[in-house]
Amino acid sequence: MPGLVRIVQGLLIHAFWAGFYGVSLAPERDEERHLRSAAQILDRIRGLDDRPLSRARPADGSLICICRHFTVLMIALLRAKAIPARARCGFATYFKTGRFVDHWVCEYWKEPEARWVLVDVQLDDLQQAKLLMNFDPLDVPRDRFLVAGDAWAFYRDGRADPSAFGLGDEGGAWWIGGNLIRDLAALNKIEMLPWDSWGAMPRRAWSPTSEWLTLFDRIASLTRALDDVFGDLRECYAQDVLRVPPTVFNAVRQRVEPVPGL
Repeated sequence: MPGLVRIVQGLLIHAFWAGFYGVSLAPERDEERHLRSAAQILDRIRGLDDRPLSRARPADGSLICICRHFTVLMIALLRAKAIPARARCGFATYFKTGRFVDHWVCEYWKEPEARWVLVDVQLDDLQQAKLLMNFDPLDVPRDRFLVAGDAWAFYRDGRADPSAFGLGDEGGAWWIGGNLIRDLAALNKIEMLPWDSWGAMPRRAWSPTSEWLTLFDRIASLTRALDDVFGDLRECYAQDVLRVPPTVFNAVRQRVEPVPGL
């Protein structure tokens, strides 16, 4: 596992952390963080540098991305080795005190211990030092990263202010709900961009009806129980308002874009 994590870290650089590595991002390379599929990510990496993937790239030659791309590439490598793995969308507590920050991590099945383990592939030695990490990013505690279903339960139970969930100064129940649908899609092997929007995805100033709250409560329940109710989770995802359509709205680019493979 440490070796695979190092390979991924040697190929990618997080757009928001680039300055810490002495890298200035060229505007024309911003498109890289909008790549969706593992195939697109790998094609771009090889386009930048066609050496074997095991060769770490210099920081300014790495693919520009966000946390979600670290996760997508990691689960592709794990699945290629027949290790069960999935992307989880939710919120991390270790980036900013008092905030639940929008984030993605990898979850894989650790056979010797018969349990699912969270891995934050993005957190290399530099980032761990900057964040004063006090846990192993190869086994992230469940209270340090909340999958979206747990975050929704925190909000619904009144255990946390929904405005604390988001990114920067922006957040709210609508953001938790959006990540809940993204996590549902990821558990069905459709890992979307954090700014992709479709179907029942909540918008700002969301005022959910009791019917919508019931639906989101069910999604949260299924994505938390998960392996015990996977058939029900698949059935839930099949609903038109939840299933990822062939095209989605990219909120950063403000345009409709196709989803690879759909």
